[in-house]
Amino acid sequence: MSLRQPVPTSEIEYPETDGQPMAETDVHAQLMMSLRFALANYFRDEPEVYVSSNLLLYYVEGEPKKRVAPDVFVVRGVPKGDRRIYKLWEEGRAPEVVIELSLRQTWREDLQIKWRLYEQLGVGEYFIFDPEYDYLDEPLVGYRLEEDLYQPLEVKDGRVRSEGLGLELVDTGETLRLWDPQVGQFLLTPAEAAAEVARLRAELERLRPSAPSDSHS
Repeated sequence: MSLRQPVPTSEIEYPETDGQPMAETDVHAQLMMSLRFALANYFRDEPEVYVSSNLLLYYVEGEPKKRVAPDVFVVRGVPKGDRRIYKLWEEGRAPEVVIELSLRQTWREDLQIKWRLYEQLGVGEYFIFDPEYDYLDEPLVGYRLEEDLYQPLEVKDGRVRSEGLGLELVDTGETLRLWDPQVGQFLLTPAEAAAEVARLRAELERLRPSAPSDSHS
């Protein structure tokens, strides 16, 4: 019989980092930030949609080693707000959508270990994209949960629809973009959004009436 006393769950530490780098390459990091920006902007007016990336998600209370850090994920039914970690048992909602960006060190885990884990956690849709077009047979694959099991989604001409997002994920042949079918355009990247703001400011400046000049008789 063990004499060891269990550690109270209130005293268990859930670290904010797993000691791993945020991304393996610049391509991975830039795409992760671009997708998070686009999704956060798209859902900015929906208070019960939370968007994050590379945040540690703990899924078993009392077991801090039971964790995963999705590259990009969206949760419906929880409030917006900054979080240091995501505790599934406190939030009460698994991500609606997870996007993993596979690279040399992660593609096998994405296709096998994380695939099974997200299925068990009840993640509604799981998408995997290979931003270097080097490790997956198909650069973009997707799965949707149906009766607690993942079923593959058809990717046609590099496009697959996400019911959870209301968007299409599009492999452009160079990167992954998000397409809004309601307006018929891609969600803006950070660079495109900055350029649009600059354009609007220039247009407003052009339309602003000039101040009358002083005249002396």
